Amino acid sequence: MSRFDSVLIYDGECPYCSVAAKALKQVDSLGAISWYDETAQSFLAAQFGDPPFAMVLVDRPAEQVYAGRAAAEELADRAGMPDLVGSLVRDNYGTIARAVGLATGRSRAPADVHERYELTDSGRNLFDTLAVTAVGEDVSAQANP
Repeated sequence: MSRFDSVLIYDGECPYCSVAAKALKQVDSLGAISWYDETAQSFLAAQFGDPPFAMVLVDRPAEQVYAGRAAAEELADRAGMPDLVGSLVRDNYGTIARAVGLATGRSRAPADVHERYELTDSGRNLFDTLAVTAVGEDVSAQANP
């Protein structure tokens, strides 16, 4: 069993995303795993069918999955940021994602998923594997200098 109640799936090839994920790992009971990890792909396929290229936050106790701007806003709230910061992140998520993509040379655009979803039975069945894999994840090693 994992010590994580929630797991962030992030773009592990993006240096900015990796730094942010590393900082967020300071939030209690929050693990992080690269979108490119096979376990993350299995979870995303189980939850969504076709794995969306998006930042995804999986909250097992609440049985919720946050994607895109909903994930960014929820993460800002969990990090103790003022409500204004969460609103700014949510409202400017597309602009921020495009800017990070240009800065990192990412050729793939983020998927247009920005809602809060119920954790599916298939996703719930894979959560423990996702959380255990997140334990060993070293986000600093994922970032390209």
